[in-house]
Amino acid sequence: MTGASRVTVLLTSERLDVNEAVAAVADPTCGGIDVFAGVVRDHHDGDAVASLEYEAWDEQAVPALDRVAADVLQRFPAVRAVYLAHRVGALSIGDISVVVAASAPHRAEAFAATRGLIDELKSRVPIWKREQLADGSSRWVGTDDVVITTAADERT
Repeated sequence: MTGASRVTVLLTSERLDVNEAVAAVADPTCGGIDVFAGVVRDHHDGDAVASLEYEAWDEQAVPALDRVAADVLQRFPAVRAVYLAHRVGALSIGDISVVVAASAPHRAEAFAATRGLIDELKSRVPIWKREQLADGSSRWVGTDDVVITTAADERT
């Protein structure tokens, strides 16, 4: 079955809820919903992490999330709905920092789309992470990984 796909993107300081993602992508024509939730862990590169802080360039991040969704939907035309949400601000160990979800008639397409959503989000959306380490120091992580593109860049 084909038709218009639904897209939900969210950049928020509020807690993320996996159930909201599932509800957003639910579709009676789909037998598969796949969800990925990224959770703040207590370590990175051998160091103890006390908390994280995410910052985003809002004016670019939301359009970049829209482009990621559109690109994934183009790559996986069977997908009926996608959901991308990233939290900003201070997060504690165990908090959900990112949720992506996709629904499709079959699980293989949902799995592939969700993998594409998180991989593209991590590489293309201007969101930066600062780790507060247990020893009191802090560091920015992955600041060199995000390549910012605008709609004008994509037309050239």
